[in-house]
Formats: sequence, C-alpha cells, structure tokens
Amino acid sequence: MSFKKGDLLSRTRKLVKGLAKAQPLWLKAMEQAPPATFPRAAGKIPTITLPEDVYVKKFYKKYPESKAHDAIKFCAFDPPPSRVFALRVIELKEHGVSEQQAMAIADMEYLTEKKAKKKAYTRLKEIARLQGKRLPPNPYPSAIKEIQAEERKYVRDRFFNPKILEIVKQQKAEAMEKFGGGGDW
Repeated sequence: MSFKKGDLLSRTRKLVKGLAKAQPLWLKAMEQAPPATFPRAAGKIPTITLPEDVYVKKFYKKYPESKAHDAIKFCAFDPPPSRVFALRVIELKEHGVSEQQAMAIADMEYLTEKKAKKKAYTRLKEIARLQGKRLPPNPYPSAIKEIQAEERKYVRDRFFNPKILEIVKQQKAEAMEKFGGGGDW
C-alpha cells in the first residue's frame, strides 16, 4: 500500500501525477513553503520510569481498592497516596533503613492516616447531628462516589427536563408506528 506512505504533500503529488486527482490550488504554494517535518524516533520509544514506580506497584498490589477510593486528580497539588507511600519508602531507604522495614513503616503511616481521616469525618458528623445541622459532605469521598455525585443531576434531569420528555414521546410514537400500537406504554 504505497499510496498511504508519506505526508499530505507527497501523497497529493502522487495522486496528481497519476491523474487520479486534479491539481489543487494550494499545491504550488505548499511546494514552495513545505510544512515543517519533525524527526521521528528510531525504533521503539522508551517508557519513562521513576524510581518510586516499583513501590507504587507494590502499594497497589497490597491495596487494590485504593485505585478506586483514592482518585488521582491531575489538577491537584497533593500526590496520590500511592506516590506518598513510595516517596516515603525511598526517603527511609536513603536514611539507611532496609527496604522491608521502610515499606512496613510507610505502610503503617498510610493506615494511621487513613484511620485518622475516617475518625475526623465521624467526629464532624457527630457534631453536626448534635447541633441539628445538615451532615457535612465527606471530605474524603471515594472516586466512584464523586463521579456518581456529578452524574446525579443528569440522572434526575431525564425525568423532569421538558426537552428530554419530548424526545421520549417522539420515540414512543415512532415505536408505536413501527411495531403497531396495541397497548399503551
């Protein structure tokens, strides 16, 4: 399939030369000032690996539920717990602690932080109940619950939005015409 090789300019030249296409107006201008060509990597592009990636993988092996509960927010300044864990292990290793001990310490710190967050939120709920106020939103929601909260307004919207209700009526009418209206939907 030689016709697929090359850039736009060379492909268009081949088509014009082979009389498969009339010469476009822009061809002469493009031949005089061709677009910039960027160098391509020779062979396979190497993957970028960071020193903490090994420990991030070990963290996710030990806590697979963390992938769903501790969402990675690209716009956030705080790194995800897996990165914090891995960086802590590397920091401890630099201070002369063995790898196993460093992982055990980082693991213990992660679990205590997670428990402290849960305890703080439980206390916030208790205070709100005592004061008779609405419960505060969970400051540490899981990624799944965050996505569901964002989608909730759209799910409810389908029952009350007049435009959506009109589309549903049209689809019902089309279905009745297509399949023969025997019963009421």
